[in-house]
Formats: sequence, C-alpha cells, structure tokens
Amino acid sequence: METPENEVFRDSIATISEEGKRNWIFPKIPSGPFYEKRKIVSYILLAFLFAAPFIKVNGNQFLMFNVLERRFNIFGFPFWPQDFHLFVISMIIGVVFITLFTVGFGRIFCGWICPQTIFMEMVFRRIEFWIDGDRNKQMRLARQKWDAEKIRKRLLKWFIFLIISFLIANVFLAYLIGGDKLLKYITDGPTSHMGTLIPLLIFTGVFYFVFAWFREQVCIIACPYGRLQGVLLDNKSIIVAYDHKRGEAENGRKKFRKGEDREALGYGDCIDCFQCVHVCPTGIDIRNGTQLECVNCTACIDECDTIMEKINLPKGLIRYASEENIEKKAPFKLTARMKGYIAVLVILIGVLAGMLALRNDVEARILRLPGQLYEKKDNNIISNVYTYKLVNKTSKNIEDVSFKLRGTEGTIELVSTSDSFTVDAQGLAEGTLFIELNQADLPGDKHELMIEVYSKDELIETTSVTFLGPRRFN
Repeated sequence: METPENEVFRDSIATISEEGKRNWIFPKIPSGPFYEKRKIVSYILLAFLFAAPFIKVNGNQFLMFNVLERRFNIFGFPFWPQDFHLFVISMIIGVVFITLFTVGFGRIFCGWICPQTIFMEMVFRRIEFWIDGDRNKQMRLARQKWDAEKIRKRLLKWFIFLIISFLIANVFLAYLIGGDKLLKYITDGPTSHMGTLIPLLIFTGVFYFVFAWFREQVCIIACPYGRLQGVLLDNKSIIVAYDHKRGEAENGRKKFRKGEDREALGYGDCIDCFQCVHVCPTGIDIRNGTQLECVNCTACIDECDTIMEKINLPKGLIRYASEENIEKKAPFKLTARMKGYIAVLVILIGVLAGMLALRNDVEARILRLPGQLYEKKDNNIISNVYTYKLVNKTSKNIEDVSFKLRGTEGTIELVSTSDSFTVDAQGLAEGTLFIELNQADLPGDKHELMIEVYSKDELIETTSVTFLGPRRFN
C-alpha cells in the first residue's frame, strides 16, 4: 500500500533522498524576535562554555570532567572517586531537570541550549550565510561547476570551519585535563606533548566532520534525546506547533490573492508559501504536526509571523502551544506527571545539598596491611601495621598533619622521618603507620579504634580501624 503524498514525512526524513543518498538542507536565513532572543542566549552560553574551564571557585576549576583521573568539578565543587555517589546524583538531577522541561515545553533544550544547535546555527551556519549567501545562492553554488568562485568560497569556508573546530577541540580538552594544564601545554609547544596533540587533532577532525558534513543529522539521527521526545510529550506539552484549526479551516490552505475574502470561501490563514519549510534547519514541514526532527528552534514562528504581517492576518499561526490549547483553547497547567517530576527533583536536590553540607574537605582511609596479623613486642606491647591515604579536596595545602587515638591509651608511629606531614592542595598523601597498644588494654582479639586526624591543633577528620591481638582463652 502506497503512502499518501501528505503522509510521506512519517516514514522518511528530509536529509535522505528516495535513493538513500544525502539530501543537503539549504535553510533560509532566519530573522525575527525569537531569533534575536536566541542569539543573545546563544552568545551568553558560548561565552560561558569557553570561559568555564578557566574560571576558578575557591581555587577549583568551575567545570571539569577529568575522566582519566576520575576527578570532576561541578560549579566549583570537586568530586573525587570517593565522591562518585555525589557525582551520580548530580547527573540524575540534570536528567530529571531536562525530562521535566521536555514534558512541559517539548524539545526547548535542543533549540535554545544544546551546544550542537548553538554551534551549528549561530556559528557555522552564520559563517556559511556570510560566504555562500542565502538559500537560493547556496543552492545555485552547489549546482555550479568547480570554477574559481566556487573553489575560493569552498576553501575559505572549510578553512574557517577547521580553525573553529580546532578551537572547540582545545576547549573540550580544557574540560578534560584542566584549563591550567592546557595553557601550560600550549606555552610548552605542541612537540613537547605529542600524546595530547594527537587526540586533539582527532577531536578536531570529529568536530569538523559534525559541523561541516553531518550537521543537522546529529539531531535527527544520532542524538538519543530526540528519540525520547516521542515518549515524554503529551497533548498538554508546550511545543512549536502549527494551529491547524486556524490554518486549514474548512477547505484547507490556499495561495494568497489580494482582496479575496478567505474566511467567506472557507479557506484557512495558511497561504501555502512554504517559507516555514524553507527556513527550517532540519528540513521539516511543521504543518504536518509534531515530528521528532523538530528541534523547537522557532525559526518557523518568526518566518510565519513575518508573512502574516505582510498580508494583514493575525500573527501566531505557528506558535508555542499545546495540542490541547489548539483544539480546546485550554491554558497551560501543571499535569500530575509534571508535579511528580518536580517532587522527585526537589527531593534529589535536597539530598545532594545535605550530602554536600556533610562532606568533609579531607577524606582519610586507614586499612590493615593485607596478609599481616599482629606483632608482639616487649612489655606486652601489641603492634599492628596499616596503610593510610589522605585526600585533600581543597585548593590549599593541609600542613602539619598527625594522627591521634581517641579514648584509647597507645601510640601511632609513622614510617617516615617525622610524626607529621603535609597534604598538597587537591592532592593525596599515602604511607604506612604502626599502632601499638598494651595487651592489657585489649578487651578481645578484635578491637575497634577511633583515629583522629589533626592539622596542627585542628581536628579535620576521624576514621576507624580494627586492631588485632592475641586470642584469649578462658
């Protein structure tokens, strides 16, 4: 059974031709109030994206995702491997937050906040408009033979794309290894860090491929978030929508004719000018209803409002609205599902805030040396050997660190030249220590001890260990 012509969009996408080849999208230059607002939001987010790896909060990088060393900074809070549960909760909060906004406002994240959309539409596409011109000029240039003009424009565009891709790769690297380390690598020169330069060039190639060729197909084909849209949306979600009740009326669409009474003839306000299709960066026809390819970029809203203004019809034929609003004029209300997501989000944020408040700046872990029992010394002294690890999560050195027993008579001896040491900022200190107790003070063969960690005279952490001694026989 053949698919009706107006239903073809349901089983095909605009970027793939009937022969299965790439169908290049040539969108029209967008303009209008929403586009101007998106530019402001995009440039603020771009400034933040490029600055975040170099902003410090209490000496910590504002955002860092050092996967190799398992160190993460989120809004200036450092997360070490020992804080992995906090990092997971933070990521879950982010997922729930995006899910909540998708349920309420559709794919608004994609159109306004997603780095892929911002770079593609506000950086690479604008450069393309500047070099190749608007939609018609781009289409003509694509069909044009490889003469001097086409070669010059293509080489200029590709060169600029490559430079920007290299810049993005450097910023991406700053998020992974740290802004300070990246600047050091740059000043040292590329040949001094070939192990970093090669991945940097690979990432440059990936970004160039995405923005120069793959482009909108990231949103249409590759992005998993776009696939979730069909599950999360309902008829109460606010999305970029075409008002089919007004646009189609009784007899459907009709080309505009000056002086014609469209309402009396039963035609809708849509004049079938296809400007909403031509300006769409993913090549869809918004008049076909909600589609997974729509990234809610609002370009069609601006374009349609411009057309409506020119023919003296009310704006808003395409607008932010829910299906329920279009069908029944129902106002937006929080649904039970949205209230549930809000409740979960508030609980998770409360749990994370509590955990962050209770988290120590220093984490101490003292463990028995594997395979070792105890040693009996002179004067009934029992000795156990342990390894210790202290993690300093702050940006300041912790000096004159020492260990003391709480509520138990005994001694702690470090296997080092002194009884105290320093833990460097955002570093760790490891070593070995002996705990010695009098056998008479042991209640049994196993005894739990509390150990206090001091920096000078300030208590900074406590931890517990198990102390082994001889078994007693009654």
